[in-house]
Amino acid sequence: MKFGKQVFGSLAGVVLSVAAMPGQAAQLSSDATSAIKHDVQQMVVIDYRIMQNSNAAMQLRGQVMPPELKQLEEALKKSGLNDNDDLEQLAFILYRVGGSADEVRTVGIAQGQFPIEDVLANFKKQKVKATVVRTNKIYPMGKTGMSVVFLDGATMVFGGLQAVKDALDARDGVKPSLLTNGQVMESMHTVDSEPLWSILDEKGTQTMMKQVLGEAGSVADFDTVKKRMVASWYSMNFQHGVKFDLSVVTGDNFAAATVSSLLNAAVLYKKMSGTDADKQALDETTITSNAGRLDVHFASSDTQFNALLKTPMFQSMLK
Repeated sequence: MKFGKQVFGSLAGVVLSVAAMPGQAAQLSSDATSAIKHDVQQMVVIDYRIMQNSNAAMQLRGQVMPPELKQLEEALKKSGLNDNDDLEQLAFILYRVGGSADEVRTVGIAQGQFPIEDVLANFKKQKVKATVVRTNKIYPMGKTGMSVVFLDGATMVFGGLQAVKDALDARDGVKPSLLTNGQVMESMHTVDSEPLWSILDEKGTQTMMKQVLGEAGSVADFDTVKKRMVASWYSMNFQHGVKFDLSVVTGDNFAAATVSSLLNAAVLYKKMSGTDADKQALDETTITSNAGRLDVHFASSDTQFNALLKTPMFQSMLK
């Protein structure tokens, strides 16, 4: 799975990411964080409880949520949980396997107040057989092909069986966890006070920026600075209109300024060829670079954002 599909051809594409919603910060507990493998390529964390509160967020979610994430979410609902009452935060993690840059797995972590006794009683009634890993019991989630394990009364891990086992290995100290990944932890602490946030490592950042730049990402200047992109993070908020902020760490001023120039060129091209809604969205976008970091900010009203969702520029990214 590639989270890069959540962004589309120009800068406006990064703005239009997975389901977003207003509200309180979507922070992960220490139990949840310890169950994430060290080699994280991307994390997306959302405040799930208040998802229904934003019309724009729901429209966005319906159009751009990748099939793999929809499958995880659907499996979660079939586990016996009432997603409207039980879930508070939901995280999706894409991580590399065995140090490979190409082989990746996806796992979900849900936080809330779960009626574990009721869920386990339902599993027992259906004669669901658990897979035991040390002291942990992993249960299959019906015919979804997914599995689930409860770390405690407030944290559950779900996904493919091997992905769940990987999470338990990290939590139990068998394999290195996210807690030992200084770069990603630093990025997370920068942005996890927001209701929706995502962090990407070096590989994830380079892939995202390549897709965001489109044709501009094929020029020699991008190849020169690509390897200097070491991390990135973004957040979205729908509480008062739509707000999006993205930061890319490059480590030096030259790389940040170069990527800033490429992005501005991509925006100018889209302004020349896009619809009125496209142009208005891009007019609301600012791109700056300073101290080795590229920063992007976008803001619009709900009405403007809903119009943007219907434009050819947005639709073209979904194909």
